[in-house]
Amino acid sequence: MFRILRLKRKRKAKFSLEKFFSILSFNSVNQNTEKTIFEKIIDREIPSEILMEDEQCIIIRDIHPCAPLHVLIIPKKKISRLGEAENGDETILGHLLFMAKQFARKQSLNGGFRIVINNGPDALETVPHLHVHLIAGQRMGWPPC
Repeated sequence: MFRILRLKRKRKAKFSLEKFFSILSFNSVNQNTEKTIFEKIIDREIPSEILMEDEQCIIIRDIHPCAPLHVLIIPKKKISRLGEAENGDETILGHLLFMAKQFARKQSLNGGFRIVINNGPDALETVPHLHVHLIAGQRMGWPPC
């Protein structure tokens, strides 16, 4: 016999987390005039521990880690998001993944790691500057959402 449970209707939140991140993402920087937080870190205007760096990108720790190891691989060239990459950006996009491999090897992440790229407000992108998340140090679940 199956029991049917009546669930109380939850009140709709006046301000959802998704809405918060959407507003944060698009209000955190005026796309044309202000630098993103990542540009300020790259230009050394904001201090951050740079774990690796080359002429095309930097790797820093995520300030809101979701695993024991959570870093961001950020191109020095500003690309707002993956969906806005242009012809000619293929080299830097590939380089970001290559640097993820280099960092993983340096950290001896032999058990594996996860790569995440958020694109737009529905993906909870919080900074309009493309970056790759490298997440490791724990067993990951699937599906990721």
